[in-house]
Amino acid sequence: MLDTKDKMSPGYISNKNPKYLEIDGMYYSGLIIIDYYREYHDIIFKNLINTNVNMNISIFYEKQDSYKTIKDLTYFIGNVGVNLKEGNTNREDIDIAAYSYNDAKYIRKEIQVNNDDLYFLYTYINILSDNERELTRNINKIESLLQANGLITKKANFRQEQIFLSTIPLMNNNNDIKNVSKRNILGNSLVSTYPFISSNICDENGIFIGTNIYNNSLILVDRFNKNKYKNANMCVFGTSGAGKSFYTKLLILRYRIMGMSQYIIDPEREYTKLCENLDGICIKFGPTSDKYINILDIREDSIEEEKGFLTTKIGKLRGFFSLVFGDLDEERIAILEEYLIKTYNKKNINFDDNSLYKFDEKTNTKIFKESSDMPILEDLYYELDDNESGDFFKRKLYPFINGSLKFLNNYTNVELDNKLIIADIYELGEDNLKYGMYVFTELFWDKIKKDRNINKAIYLDEIWRLIGVTSNKFVASFIYKIFKTIRKYGGSAVAITQDVSDLFSLDNGAYGKSILNNSSIKSFFSLEEENILVLSKYANISEKEKIEIKSLKRGESLMFIGDNHILAKIECSEEEMEMIV
Repeated sequence: MLDTKDKMSPGYISNKNPKYLEIDGMYYSGLIIIDYYREYHDIIFKNLINTNVNMNISIFYEKQDSYKTIKDLTYFIGNVGVNLKEGNTNREDIDIAAYSYNDAKYIRKEIQVNNDDLYFLYTYINILSDNERELTRNINKIESLLQANGLITKKANFRQEQIFLSTIPLMNNNNDIKNVSKRNILGNSLVSTYPFISSNICDENGIFIGTNIYNNSLILVDRFNKNKYKNANMCVFGTSGAGKSFYTKLLILRYRIMGMSQYIIDPEREYTKLCENLDGICIKFGPTSDKYINILDIREDSIEEEKGFLTTKIGKLRGFFSLVFGDLDEERIAILEEYLIKTYNKKNINFDDNSLYKFDEKTNTKIFKESSDMPILEDLYYELDDNESGDFFKRKLYPFINGSLKFLNNYTNVELDNKLIIADIYELGEDNLKYGMYVFTELFWDKIKKDRNINKAIYLDEIWRLIGVTSNKFVASFIYKIFKTIRKYGGSAVAITQDVSDLFSLDNGAYGKSILNNSSIKSFFSLEEENILVLSKYANISEKEKIEIKSLKRGESLMFIGDNHILAKIECSEEEMEMIV
């Protein structure tokens, strides 16, 4: 009968070659760390653990008896002290003896005065491969890496079996190799040997993002995991050509496969091909389009609390009309609100939520009013009085009624029953993109709030146009509100931009910082030095990470996922590439 030990045992073991151990077609070769720098200011094994070489590492600590340690140190200090005082100062080893003398005094002080403990440290590395040549390359690579970090190693020739047994989970620190690797370390310095510092993200229900650049581990992120992340929001920053748009498209593609509802605002016409390949709806919005969105629509899904349709709508319209009229003083804001109320009243819509419903004779039920029952911009235009304030509003509204922006003066005629909707606002031009972005942001925000029990996402490409210096506080506050509250509706807001400095240009960067802080996942692709300096004022980026962001290659990203900072390489299959590019 076979017991558990027999089932776990290998088929064969060969130790004929002193340089490696062969077990079931795999080759194992050991290294022993025999010396270290005297002082370290970082995790000792950080670069070793982050490498992508297959290996097992064992670290053993043996606590020493404090009384015996102090006794031995005192004896050593006395003997060496005499030699230093009476010995020949021209001896070559005098400096080494002096270092040992001072180190011994320091260790004794830490144990006696600061109640520290002394430990013996043993570190073994067992490198494995299914190919002898690759095994040799990896051994040389690890030795070079360790030497660059002040760690001196020794090959475990003729001791491969002992190294193997010491690096499997049997807690076996073999006596044949202990004396070679033994080095002392104080208890308060043990933190520098902490081995669990590799940032790996592998969420159970996550989607594949790419691989960790340092160790090739897979990165799978479930941004809707409420137990792990405070929200599902994301920020994607990167210069043109760095890979941020490709990464965003990859996210859209993979979440589409999972059946999630997604809404994208596309100012640069980058998502059209993806939309076609995924059978989504692309709404081309502009002067030559026959697709219209009525900004004055009140939708049944727009309510955020239990009541207050018109109140909620007027609050949102403040943001849109602030883009049209510019910054308004309190008096003109009040006058505009009065005109809006009159305009809705003409359509029998008031602050009573029941006024938003009508009786349907076909079904004998009350239904929510349609877009054709709502006012449009020209209704507001003709409601304006012929006075100073009315003339001011009329002049500003004229392009929307009879000019280049009259496509905004129509009833809504688009179908929104698809789980992938892309708003193509490329035709609006540089000066008018902000209007299209706001119109669709409000529309998609209402879609987000429709059902709290399903996950959905809104992607705001070139978001700086809505919260940067070209915008205003009403619009920026609306966008900030989305990032702050979308979690309770089961949603995710994604901010995408290449103009980081513009993102933080409004109100001393208050809104950009708020959106950054309300995003649990941040992806920084390659950025120019100027943008990195701006970003470092609002994000917790180390000096090393600043250098990494600047030197990232196309398709590489520094990702902040919760509390983890990971250098990631975005990966995709050939089929995904064909659908995206």
